[in-house]
Amino acid sequence: MPADRSLTKWAEWLTERTPGPRFEIIDGLLLVTPVPDGPHARVLTDVMLACLNAGIDGDGTTVLQKVAVRLPTGPEDYAVPDLSVVDADIASHMAENNCYAPSCFRMVLEVTAENPHLDLGVKVRAYAAAGIPTYVIVDRTHQRLHVLTDPTGNGYEKHRPHAPGEIVALPDSIGAKVTLDVAAILKAGQPATSD
Repeated sequence: MPADRSLTKWAEWLTERTPGPRFEIIDGLLLVTPVPDGPHARVLTDVMLACLNAGIDGDGTTVLQKVAVRLPTGPEDYAVPDLSVVDADIASHMAENNCYAPSCFRMVLEVTAENPHLDLGVKVRAYAAAGIPTYVIVDRTHQRLHVLTDPTGNGYEKHRPHAPGEIVALPDSIGAKVTLDVAAILKAGQPATSD
C-alpha cells in the first residue's frame, strides 16, 4: 500500500485483510485492539441485558455494540466502544466513514483487554474531549468497575471506581435506571480456570 495513504485508508485496508481486531484512530495514532475473548463478550451481553431490562431501547434510546464515534482529537480520529447507549435516532447523526457524531452518545463502555492503559488513559481523554456524558470501564485487570461522568476538556470531573460487592446505579442521563452488580459483571469477565 502506498505510504501517502491516510490513516483512515490504512485502517480500512487492514480491516479488510485482518478480520477480528478492532482498528481505531485516536490522537492521530492507529490503534489495534485484539480479538476479544469469550468472557469479554459475556460482560457485554450482561450489561446489554441490564440496559434492555431497564427500558433502554425504547423511543428515546437504544443500546448497541461496536458503533464508531467521531472524535474531535484529530481530523481522522474515531473510536469503536465495546458498547454504547445512544439516541434512538442515531442514523440521523452519521458523520463520515461509518462514524457517528458524539452528540448522540449518552454512554460508552469498554471492557479491558491485556493492556488496560488504552481504556483507562487514552480513551478517557478522547471520550471526554468528545463530550460523552458517561464512560464506564469494566477493568478486568484491577477488578474494578469505573464510572466517569461530567466530561471536561481532557478528562472527567467525576471518576468513581467500584469494587466487588457494590451495586452501581448508572446516571439517569443514559435514559433509564440501570443498576450493575459489580461482582457479577467482573466475574463474567474472568476466564474459566481449569482444575
